[in-house]
Amino acid sequence: QVQLVESGGGLVQPGGSLRLSCAASGTIFSISVMGWYRQAPGKQRELVARITSESSTHYADSVKGRFTISRDNAKNTVYLQMSSLKPEDTAVYYCNINLPWNPHYDYWGQGTQVIVSS
Repeated sequence: QVQLVESGGGLVQPGGSLRLSCAASGTIFSISVMGWYRQAPGKQRELVARITSESSTHYADSVKGRFTISRDNAKNTVYLQMSSLKPEDTAVYYCNINLPWNPHYDYWGQGTQVIVSS
């Protein structure tokens, strides 16, 4: 049974930093693509960043230069280091795991809330 558990969200002031973690179990983590998505109130879920099994990364334009995605295959964990946070980064952040060649292998975590506010 695949499980993804996010942690690290919270309230932070503009300009601050947070690190999100997503621990995976029951997965073939090392060969999977891991992604962070977010959904703000009233908006669609959007891709924030993803990292392939070879640690190739892709970022949304809105977070380039501020966020860094990384993975630790030994710990089955993916991270999202968020810096220079802005109020518009406020959202629920979700972890995703998938295999590009298998559309049925696509799982989500429960989400962690990030609020950027003074």
